[in-house]
Amino acid sequence: MKNLKHFAFLLGAFIIVSSCESDDQEETPVPLTPFTEVKGSGDIAGKLAEFRTLLGNPVNATPGQTAGRREITWDGVPAAQTNTNTFPCDFFNSKDTAVAAGRKRGAEFTTPGTGFRTSDNDFEDLLTGYGEQFNAFSPARTFAPVGSNKTDVLFKVPGTSNGASVNGFGVVFSDVDRANSTSIEFFEGDKSLGIFTAPVRTDASGISFLGVFFPENKVTRATITSGDIAVSNKFADGGQYDVVVMDDFLYNEPKAAN
Repeated sequence: MKNLKHFAFLLGAFIIVSSCESDDQEETPVPLTPFTEVKGSGDIAGKLAEFRTLLGNPVNATPGQTAGRREITWDGVPAAQTNTNTFPCDFFNSKDTAVAAGRKRGAEFTTPGTGFRTSDNDFEDLLTGYGEQFNAFSPARTFAPVGSNKTDVLFKVPGTSNGASVNGFGVVFSDVDRANSTSIEFFEGDKSLGIFTAPVRTDASGISFLGVFFPENKVTRATITSGDIAVSNKFADGGQYDVVVMDDFLYNEPKAAN
């Protein structure tokens, strides 16, 4: 009887061990996507310098480059396309040979809303109080989607319609009051590389920065969620809503997608 019990114990142990080994063999390790996240609020000069180093130098101003980075500050937008809801989604990737090379920066925008707006008064013309709430990081223009809090950034070979990719992309935000209200999701084709959240404001300037660099991946699109509701003449910031606008965009030189 003792031997039978001993045999039953060994048989049970063998089944348990075999089961564990089988489970281990069936598990497939999830590949890790290496990245460097750079973010901060308040005085973001140091964080911007860190991210610019990751992206590379110089700041390019003409098509046909293979290294360096691009920056969009909105301040070159003409008055006729400021404070309106009709800012062209391809303003910074014109294909028109007559348009200045500096506007061919390889970034185009889409939104589930109705359009885009640049402002030289921090959207005070939309709703009284916005001008005190928002601040431009690089004066004086800021940017926001209309009718939505979502902006998709599509990367193109500068000055063309050809799809491109970058390794890193970052945004300067104004007035992030609530944790997790503002984020960027990065895509390599249809594959999400992750969602990263912007830090909340920490001083009177209200400026926050978020940038992520993927050394081994090709980012073809970035989806920005700026606050939890769209900028408009209906919703004041604070209380129930966290309204957020954007300033500078930074990304390394877009290269042709393979």
